[in-house]
Amino acid sequence: MYTAIALIAGFALLLGGGEMLVRGAARFSENIGISPLMIGLTVVGFGTSMPELVTSIEAASIGAPGIAVGNIVGSNIANGLLILGLAALAAPLSIETAALHRDCRAVMVASVLLLAAGFTVGLSQITGLVFLLLLLGYVIFAYHQEKHSAAHSQTRAAAKRTLGMMVVPLLPMVVGLAAVIFGAQFLVQGAIGLAEAAGLSQSLIGLTIVAVGTSLPELVTSVMAAFRKQGQLALGNVLGSNIFNIFGIGGVTAMVAPGPVPPEMTSVELPLLVASTGLIIAFAVSGREISRREGAMLVLAYLGYLAYAISRA
Repeated sequence: MYTAIALIAGFALLLGGGEMLVRGAARFSENIGISPLMIGLTVVGFGTSMPELVTSIEAASIGAPGIAVGNIVGSNIANGLLILGLAALAAPLSIETAALHRDCRAVMVASVLLLAAGFTVGLSQITGLVFLLLLLGYVIFAYHQEKHSAAHSQTRAAAKRTLGMMVVPLLPMVVGLAAVIFGAQFLVQGAIGLAEAAGLSQSLIGLTIVAVGTSLPELVTSVMAAFRKQGQLALGNVLGSNIFNIFGIGGVTAMVAPGPVPPEMTSVELPLLVASTGLIIAFAVSGREISRREGAMLVLAYLGYLAYAISRA
C-alpha cells in the first residue's frame, strides 16, 4: 500500500511541480527577451529535467545506481522517441537551421560521450566534471548565437516594457521546485519498493517507470507547444532536456556518487540512445521537419523498445 501511495504521490508532485516550474521560468525568460528556441533549450528543457535531476541524485545517494543511470538513459530514449513522436503527431515540427546544425549535433555528441564513458571509465568524478564543463560551454555558445538572432532582437523591446514584472514568476518557480524535490523522493522510494516486490532489477525500473514518470513534464510541454504551433519550443524542450540529462544530471550524479554504468545499459540502452538520436537527425535533415508519419514511427519504435525491455526482466 505504501509503495502505491508513494508512486502516485511522487508522480503527482513531479508533474504538478514541473509544470509550475516551467510556466514560471518560461514567463520570466520571455520578460527578459529570450527567443522561443532558446527558451525551449534552456529554461523549458532544463526546467522539465529537474525531476530527472533530483530523482537521479536521490537514487545515487541512497545506493541505487541502476535507477540513477537508468533514469538518465531511459528519459532520453523516451524524450527522443515517445515525446518527440507524440509532439510530431500533434503537429509536424519544423526544424530551423540553428537547431539542426547546433543543437542536434550537441545531442549526438552528448549521447556518444555517455556511451564512451559507459564502456571505459564509467561515471567517474572526472567524467562528471568534464560533462558539467561541456554543459556550461554549450549554454554560453548557444546564448551568444541566439542574442544576435532576429528573434531576440524582436523581443528585446517587449522585454524592456516588462522588466518591472519579472519578480511575479518567481513564486511558482520556487513552489514548483519544492514539489519536484519531494515528488522525486516519493518516486524513488516507491520504485525501489516495486522492484523488490516484483523481483525486477533496479535498471529496468529506472529505464521504464521512473524514466517515463519523470519525463511527464516534457511530454505535457512538448505536446501543448506542438498543438499551439510552437514547434521550436517543443523541439528545443526535447533537445535541451536530453543535453541537460547527460551533461548536467550525469555530471552531477557522477560528482555526488561516482560509479560504473550497469553492463546491460552499455550493451543495449546506450547504443539504442545513439541510434535513436541518429534517426531523429535523419528525419530532420530529410525534409527540415519531423512529419506526422515520422512521429508515428518514433512512437512505434519506443513501444517496441519498451516491450523488449520488459521481456528482458
